[in-house]
Amino acid sequence: MAVTIKKVGVIGSGQMGHGIAQVAALAGLDVVLNDLSDERLKSAMATINGHLSRQVSKQTISEDVRKNALARISSTETLEGLADCDIVIETAVEKEEVKRKIFHELCASLKPEAIVATNSSSISITRLAASTDRPERFIGIHFMNPVPAMELVELIRGIATDDSTFETSKEFVARLGKQIAVSEDFPAFIVNRILLPMINEAIYTLYEGVGNVEAIDAAMKLGAHHPMGPLELADFIGLDTCLSIMQVLHEGLADSKYRPCPLLVKYVEAGWLGRKTQRGFYDYRGDKPVPTR
Repeated sequence: MAVTIKKVGVIGSGQMGHGIAQVAALAGLDVVLNDLSDERLKSAMATINGHLSRQVSKQTISEDVRKNALARISSTETLEGLADCDIVIETAVEKEEVKRKIFHELCASLKPEAIVATNSSSISITRLAASTDRPERFIGIHFMNPVPAMELVELIRGIATDDSTFETSKEFVARLGKQIAVSEDFPAFIVNRILLPMINEAIYTLYEGVGNVEAIDAAMKLGAHHPMGPLELADFIGLDTCLSIMQVLHEGLADSKYRPCPLLVKYVEAGWLGRKTQRGFYDYRGDKPVPTR
């Protein structure tokens, strides 16, 4: 069943979800943004409006483009509200049991030809597809963070993903103005298979006392020309997400080199998850970030 994508559903209105909604609306697609509460959805719409308004002030888009993009985005607190979407992209927390539950409930409402996609950054596409009624119409579409600024999208087929789903997804990503990297369905795919072990090693470097937070981040920014230090980047991604990806790598590849650093585990257990909780490897509660170690 071929499908033309005109309406996009996005499950989750957090940083990834509202970013995907924004770029899809700017590309001329209708978007339905889903989350558990009206408060979260209103906050997401305010964030999208703020981002678009900044683009207007920089003259990268016009005021009419901003208004039209916002008008294309509607919201719903129920999965039934996504029933007429041509593709639905899930951006929930990086926990397999949560995603599988969402997909099981979602498929009951969708039209048969609709494509279901996950923005998972590490979890097996084949396993997630098995929780749906349409594994042949299931695919991984992994956007990078922040979505509006990052050019790359990873496309990952599950073992059952058919050619039509893959080709339609490629066309959809191209319409959003993104570049595609095709990955096989291995734990953490391409970007996070390389990036997260580097971040984990930086945390080990801190844990073992090789350098403090500022020294480690400065070393990689000035010595390797990274735009952000690895600990600063970990805070930006979210330390809980970093830990989840390392756990997927460790369990999926059974190699001790992917063992999550105990310090990363401790920070997550403390609820110090980075920017989103105002504390991680830096404390963000003051006028400027201060290292916590």
